[in-house]
Amino acid sequence: MTGHPDEVLKPYASQPQSSRGRRFAESDPSERTQFQRDRDRIVHSNAFRRLMYKTQVFVNHEGDHYRTRLTHSLEVAQIGRTVALALGLNETLTEAICLAHDLGHTPFGHAGQDALNACMHAHGGFEHNLQSLRIVDELEEKYAQFDGLNLTFETREGILKHCSKRNARLLGALGQRFLDRTRPGPEAQLADLVDAIAYNHHDVDDGLRAGLLDIDALRAQPLFDVPYREVTARYPGLSRRRLVYEVKRRMINHIVSDLIDESRRRIAALEPKHADDMRAHSVPVIAFSVEIEEAHLALKRFLMEHLYRHPEVVVMQQQAAEVVDTLFHHFASDILRVPEAFRERRGVDADTEEYGQMRLVADYLSGMTDRFAMSRFEQIQS
Repeated sequence: MTGHPDEVLKPYASQPQSSRGRRFAESDPSERTQFQRDRDRIVHSNAFRRLMYKTQVFVNHEGDHYRTRLTHSLEVAQIGRTVALALGLNETLTEAICLAHDLGHTPFGHAGQDALNACMHAHGGFEHNLQSLRIVDELEEKYAQFDGLNLTFETREGILKHCSKRNARLLGALGQRFLDRTRPGPEAQLADLVDAIAYNHHDVDDGLRAGLLDIDALRAQPLFDVPYREVTARYPGLSRRRLVYEVKRRMINHIVSDLIDESRRRIAALEPKHADDMRAHSVPVIAFSVEIEEAHLALKRFLMEHLYRHPEVVVMQQQAAEVVDTLFHHFASDILRVPEAFRERRGVDADTEEYGQMRLVADYLSGMTDRFAMSRFEQIQS
């Protein structure tokens, strides 16, 4: 089946009827494309629902209006679909990748990931992109014929944004691009960039809402200052809440428009006839202009200094790291403390070799929501 929106795809888009396929053969969907099936399986997964209670920057109980991994994923998918449609790429594949890209994230955002990675240092480490792939390939339990969600190669390729050469060698065809230093398909390239767009801009919003970022300091950033001057000139006396929203939406519109324009320019210069032409090209074809790339990175550096390293955020991160570290060592010291049903589903017991036990603990911890992790931590401490 082709069907809307795939009937209007450009030749260089990923075509659902010529997908590289799934790990386990299945009959073709009758009323959906292959990538629509992927998207639907992701949305119905347990891991996707848990994103509602996983943190971006601010821990879950700090406020009801801050972004979670779920709202972030939805915002990424929204931007991704807009750009994909404008460029003639596969909108549904882009959406699937965007919705799945954070499935493997730990509780407590990057602080939780860093803590779990440190705990797993002697056992292969922990990386959320690889864990997202592990979830869709192995850990979801829904289907009689296979473990995981059995997604297409193209969706799995987009989920795996980063990978060490050591891990790439274990992944067969999916990991080969990290060894050959080639690129993923165009929709995967796009999903990576719109993730960064959403991340930067909603952290500006959340940081201002929390009172940790200062508007005057943000005005040193071109991406913020230009729309700020436009909004204040057009709507003098606007309330702070409306001002911030009007500035933010103009920021996103500006950078998304640049992404579309620059990508169109590069596509026209390359004249790709197939998605593989985009993979083989020496530089990304889906990209920002140099000017916007520099401004985008400058904003990212600003947020690192003024938000992610803000004393209040650092305290939250330290508390989160303590929770993850405590939970890891609690379960790692006695694997039988991991719930029996979880152990049995993965065939791990007290006689399993150490690597398998530690990976089970990492799977268990990374699947926790913020509030469940806090609950288990409090039980251990009591």
